[in-house]
Amino acid sequence: MKIGIIAGQFHAAEMAEMLDEARKIAAPLGLEIVAEVLVPGSMEKPLALKRLLLRHDIDGAVVLGIIERGETAHGLVMAQAVIAAIIGLELETMKPVGVGILGPEIQPSQIPARIRPYAAAAVRAVAAMRGQ
Repeated sequence: MKIGIIAGQFHAAEMAEMLDEARKIAAPLGLEIVAEVLVPGSMEKPLALKRLLLRHDIDGAVVLGIIERGETAHGLVMAQAVIAAIIGLELETMKPVGVGILGPEIQPSQIPARIRPYAAAAVRAVAAMRGQ
């Protein structure tokens, strides 16, 4: 199964760690990463995801990111819109998408412990939905 990965650039160090984990988990599950797309933030993920899912050489995708708690409800509203768009694209294309987005409203102190587990779970979700 050939997959693509989309990751935000806003939290560069954390995204590097999430990408590393996703790469490590993918191969043993029979997933070949054929594309990696970096986007500025979470709002750009649905467009990048649609472009990947429309490719004939992509069977599924993983979306990685972090949406921290802010001083306003912006992060919560953005996360709801982004997740809804991701689910819509998954259903529209009938290709599995693993979501490894920490948050919304995650506190900075909660991020380190979740980086690798969320990335791994997103990759495992795509593998589990293969052929479903």
